[in-house]
Amino acid sequence: MTTTAIPTQHKPKLSFWQIWNISFGFLGVQFGFALQNANASRILSDLGADLHSLSLFWLVAPIMGLIIQPIVGSASDRTWNGIGRRSPYILIGGVAAAIGMLLMPNSATIASFITPLFFGAMMLAVMDASFNVAFQPFRALVSDMVPDEQRTLGYSIQSFLINIGAVCGSILPFVLTNVIGLDNTAPTGEVAPSVIWAFYLGASVMFGSVLWTVIRTKEYAPGEFGLAPLEVAKQQRSLLSKLSDFFGLMKSMPKTMKQLAIVQFFSWFALFIMWVYTMPAITQHIWGVEAKWFNPDYLASVTEVPAHIAAAKGTAGDWVGIIFAAYSLFAAIFSIFLAKIANKIGRKLTYSLSLIAGGLGYLSIFFLHDASLTTVNLYITQIEVPQGAVSLFIPMIGVGIAWAAILAMPYAILAGSIPIKQTGVYMGIFNFTIAAPQIVSGVFAGWILTALFDNQAIYILMMAGASMILAAIAVYFVKDGVSTITPTSQDNAVVA
Repeated sequence: MTTTAIPTQHKPKLSFWQIWNISFGFLGVQFGFALQNANASRILSDLGADLHSLSLFWLVAPIMGLIIQPIVGSASDRTWNGIGRRSPYILIGGVAAAIGMLLMPNSATIASFITPLFFGAMMLAVMDASFNVAFQPFRALVSDMVPDEQRTLGYSIQSFLINIGAVCGSILPFVLTNVIGLDNTAPTGEVAPSVIWAFYLGASVMFGSVLWTVIRTKEYAPGEFGLAPLEVAKQQRSLLSKLSDFFGLMKSMPKTMKQLAIVQFFSWFALFIMWVYTMPAITQHIWGVEAKWFNPDYLASVTEVPAHIAAAKGTAGDWVGIIFAAYSLFAAIFSIFLAKIANKIGRKLTYSLSLIAGGLGYLSIFFLHDASLTTVNLYITQIEVPQGAVSLFIPMIGVGIAWAAILAMPYAILAGSIPIKQTGVYMGIFNFTIAAPQIVSGVFAGWILTALFDNQAIYILMMAGASMILAAIAVYFVKDGVSTITPTSQDNAVVA
């Protein structure tokens, strides 16, 4: 079923499957993003990164978002061709990200003129840049196509698909090791075969799902249903003039966006820490691997890594995929009920309680350090892991609830407060509130871990929990309603 345009001033209500098709490509994008989140630290550690530098390598993700999303948002506001308005960017981003996913885990093999670690970091940047090219137009596409009364439903379906993709992407290396039989360990300086093949499969899934959305969704033309008409710059404008217009838009952004920025800061600060440091945290805290085994200098001083240390790191790395899949699964389930809960108790209260659940989830990990081994039946296979690792499913419920809300509620609240003609560029600017806290976290988290916590990564997760609680408190000060923007000369600005 495809979405078709009907000449009326009001967007027609869409069927469930029409909304599903609009967001389906996000399943594949998040499949790839989840593989990156669960395995990038593992890959970079295997290629030679220490705990202090891990967060610095991860900085490429928010920096790419900071640069690319506003540009793509503005460009897609001014684009219309045979494919559509947002679809060209979604397709380009999907193809480029797939290429990056094919190359990154092969850094040790491909890089001959630069170090594998640097090449791996470059491919991480390529993937993140490409993910961001696809992310922003997907957000704007829902706003373009879905009528106001279905907006919360639209973002809830998007959140559901995001988390289904995340479940599959996170668990894939574990499945390839424990079901297919691929090795999850590799010599120092190389990447495990299970991770390499997971990235190959992820690239295929991402490209296929993005193509589905592009083919099955026919976008409304500019000017229909109150959508911004296509604007074409009539004369060349200086870079200084464009930057002036861009920062003018930032100054005149809706009050709601500014209030949400505070919530976003604390919540995304916490998420960045989780993605970077969960693997070393649970490897140390639950599997009992000392921090020195994450230090490249120490590793270089020993003839070989003991088999039990390598096995523990490999198993813990796989388990990170399992628990990341768990929180994504819980998020997907919660997304089904999110719209109904928000309609009943309000979006702000739903958002705040969800963030509290996430904060408590992070904090509770500290108490889960039982190292006694137990056999876990995951239906597809059985595996022996510490009891503390099994207990991690409990905090992941709270993390999943928070993640579902973070993916849906800010956009549902924001969409009604921004001007229709600048939806793309304002959604791009809103990404600053996602990128900035991650940059702050990336710059300081490694230093905090080394200087204050003596490389004991569990404590950096506790700091993430406190940050998520602060985000929940900040929701109280957000105005949920249609905001107005003071008319300025930037209303017709072209940013590119």
